[in-house]
Amino acid sequence: MRSTKLLVLALFALMFSQCSKTDSPSVTPNTKIQPVKLSTPFLEDFETGTKTSYTAANVTVTTGIWNLNDALIGNLSTDAKDGSWSCRARNSATVTMEFDKTTGAGAVSIKHAIFGSDASGSWQLWYSINSGSTWTQTGSTVSTTSTTLATANFTINVTGNVRLQIRKTDAGSNRINFDDISIADYSGGSGNPVPTTTSLSPASATAGGAAFTLTVNGTNFISGSVINWNSTALTTTFVSATKLTATVPAADIASSGTASVTVFNTTPGGGTSNAQTFTINAASGNPVPSIVSLSPSSTTAGGSAFTLTVTGTNYITGSVVKWNSTSLTTTYVSATTVTAPITATMIATAGTASVTVFNPTPGGGTSNASTFTINSSSTHKKYLFDATHAETAGNADWVIDEDNSTPQRIPTPAQSTVTSSTSESYWTGALSSWGIALVKLGHTVETLPSSGSITYGNTSNAQDLANYDVFVVDEPNKVFSTTEKTAIINFVKNGGGLFMISDHTGSDRDNDGWDSPAIWNDLMTNNSIASNPFGFSIDLTNISQTTTNVLSSSSNTIINGSQGTVSTIEFDNGATITTNTSANSTVQGLVWESGVSQGSTKAMAASSTYGSGRVFVITDSSPADDGTGASGNSLFPGWTTDSHAALHLNASLWLGKL
Repeated sequence: MRSTKLLVLALFALMFSQCSKTDSPSVTPNTKIQPVKLSTPFLEDFETGTKTSYTAANVTVTTGIWNLNDALIGNLSTDAKDGSWSCRARNSATVTMEFDKTTGAGAVSIKHAIFGSDASGSWQLWYSINSGSTWTQTGSTVSTTSTTLATANFTINVTGNVRLQIRKTDAGSNRINFDDISIADYSGGSGNPVPTTTSLSPASATAGGAAFTLTVNGTNFISGSVINWNSTALTTTFVSATKLTATVPAADIASSGTASVTVFNTTPGGGTSNAQTFTINAASGNPVPSIVSLSPSSTTAGGSAFTLTVTGTNYITGSVVKWNSTSLTTTYVSATTVTAPITATMIATAGTASVTVFNPTPGGGTSNASTFTINSSSTHKKYLFDATHAETAGNADWVIDEDNSTPQRIPTPAQSTVTSSTSESYWTGALSSWGIALVKLGHTVETLPSSGSITYGNTSNAQDLANYDVFVVDEPNKVFSTTEKTAIINFVKNGGGLFMISDHTGSDRDNDGWDSPAIWNDLMTNNSIASNPFGFSIDLTNISQTTTNVLSSSSNTIINGSQGTVSTIEFDNGATITTNTSANSTVQGLVWESGVSQGSTKAMAASSTYGSGRVFVITDSSPADDGTGASGNSLFPGWTTDSHAALHLNASLWLGKL
């Protein structure tokens, strides 16, 4: 059963757990396994076998034993798959056959798609004819850009023993799904021929034109031949062994550029032809503009006038920015950038504005609309991320922008330049995804640098907690002073929000004898205001597991909030929580260890109120970690996995009373 295998994998991960947030060490692939002769067709669809961890390991699937390094077999709703399961790869993953297919390899096809909302990625296919001693790349690097499975076709045409390896080449934390790996037998010329192309008719079209019939001329076409347009199969009509036709939809020639046209013959044998280039010419007259992003993309109602920068394509000297259909005085900067002044009157009240760009005739037209958000001052919150308690000690980087290992108050580039399409890599820090996400929601983020002071009610301190709505402290490694503990508790008591993140016991990154569980417990039990004011304590434990044991409550906005529903949380060396309603009647567990009752023990996240303020705690730093930071730090890309982003953002908004 998959649940049993998951438990075994979890126990294995515990045996090799370290304080650093890295995956388990790589497992050296076993190349001693004897060749396996398989009947055709060879199709690996990952519908059998279980591997739920990215840690390198061998797994027995439909066709034999494969080594999945930084890859797993997934069945989430966000996994692209042709069935119930597919392979999910991240970072510099490799997916390798640990056995030889003894009947050669002719045409190879692999379905691929991006996972969920991840960024695009790239990969290559390699093969070995000597049991993995050396490898040869086949075909070109493949770009994966869509959440819908596309088929990449390759022609290897080698006889005898052969094995394949997929290599993810972009090295990013974005993930790619692979499914239905098909290998046709090859015995030196039998089966369908490899097609060739000699010309296209027509060989060009005008951007924005209508759908048309494309004729491909060449040799070795068969009734099963398929015309591919930029690797996407078109519905193909077989005319003769030297001619094929297909309808090219208008969407494929909407923009100027080029397209690669190939022909694929199915197995047995078969393969992909040489490519012909189809040219898409720009339309005559002025082009139709488009908008990619706005900078800034939001502001607070009642704010000052500012300059709006619109980024996109096809801008000309006569382009005009329109704000709710009203033309603005527009400055042409380049074909991709125009600017326009926004007056204070235009942003006096909360709401939204529709921004478009118009190009005059001949040609021309109006771009797509981009929404500018004018936030109510009551919904604009200020978040302060602490960096005064060794949050960057050792292998950690728990800041929104590490600024060459010396985090500054204001992250750079300026958050006023963040747009809806800004990547988390705009800032460098393990919490940069979190910070960028809050800015996109219309809020302000700052860092309390190591030179700063934690105070409450000190008007001479520009970063006094009274000036902020939420204080975020991720895995402190230095104990709070008496004055700091008083400031933090009074901040919450008087209406502030405290986001507490702990790590596992023994996570003393600066070797001063204090780790984050002990530091947080000291805050709550050794202060001058109240004993256990928040109603919980952090257990001195160390757990690693994925759990779906989440509070079932449609009204709890931390679990079911505007940023998504929390269903799955993964801990990679974290602690647990014990709640105490006798100390604080409002304390509430939110996520628990897998398989335990939803009671007062073994919680992994909890919340409570104190005075007029709010507190949220999670006892592992991995879920907030986006895998980026200072050079040399080993970080865990947890932000985009499971329900981690939804949990942290929902909790952030709840703490800000939104």
